[in-house]
Amino acid sequence: MKVKIEVIAAPGCKNCATKQSELRDVAASLFGEANLIWREVNVLEELDYAVALGVLSMPAIAVNGELRFLSLPTRDQFRAALTALGLR
Repeated sequence: MKVKIEVIAAPGCKNCATKQSELRDVAASLFGEANLIWREVNVLEELDYAVALGVLSMPAIAVNGELRFLSLPTRDQFRAALTALGLR
């Protein structure tokens, strides 16, 4: 089963970029590269999409089209939440 993870953020945040890379590594270790669709959504280019997801603050993370995180979680929080979703 493919898992689609979208990080919705504004461009230019170096801290966000570093954390996104760490979170992507967590997701890849859980699902495998072949089953992971990782997408970084630039809110300035896709504002309507972010609003449709219910994003009120950034960065935010959607999993399979559902808003799951209203800020960037730690690696452990992200791993626990993805595991709890039972997507494996």
